[in-house]
Amino acid sequence: MNKYCLVFSSLLLLPLTAPALAASTVELIVKGRITPVACTPLLSAGGLIDYGKISQQDLNLDRGTRLPIKHLHVSIGCNAPSRFALRMRDNRDGTATVNSEIYYGLGLDHSGNRIGLYSMSFDPRSTQADSAAPLYGTESTTGGLAWRTANLNPIDIGANSYLGFTTTEGSTAGPSAIQELISTVKVEAVINARQNLDLSRDTPLDGSATLEVVYL
Repeated sequence: MNKYCLVFSSLLLLPLTAPALAASTVELIVKGRITPVACTPLLSAGGLIDYGKISQQDLNLDRGTRLPIKHLHVSIGCNAPSRFALRMRDNRDGTATVNSEIYYGLGLDHSGNRIGLYSMSFDPRSTQADSAAPLYGTESTTGGLAWRTANLNPIDIGANSYLGFTTTEGSTAGPSAIQELISTVKVEAVINARQNLDLSRDTPLDGSATLEVVYL
């Protein structure tokens, strides 16, 4: 009886029809493209946003404190017209007080508390490209596979989404080929509630991010 059970169990593992023998190897394909186009991003003031000294007495006790809005000039120069997008990597990842790809951290205080966050937004109305034609902002959350309908609304730059510009209003085809892009961006920062911070000594704001050009 035991012998029969063992044989029956093994038969259940056999397929109804004999398949072709499975290959013992699989092919790996590495694809990409090296382009002669090169784009260089530049930020005014060396990319420095300096709020100077902030007294702890000026911070709200139980809610975040918004700091004055700052502006930076951003330029992207390419050696030939190119389709590109922008994104930004947080060099202080995990320190923002809100978990979102458009918010970047200001570092930690001496007790490991999150100091605050900041964001940076591009406004198509404050952005110019090679021609005199107006620009419209567009965005992709799918790595460039699909693009949001281009319009004049400001866009917060994210760590994962692609941000680009096109000369065609309402387009869903993604960014236009641009050789030189100039924009004035808005930077907004918020400090954590005073009761959540260790302010027994000087606490430096330690935000750092890297603006990246993504070639399309």
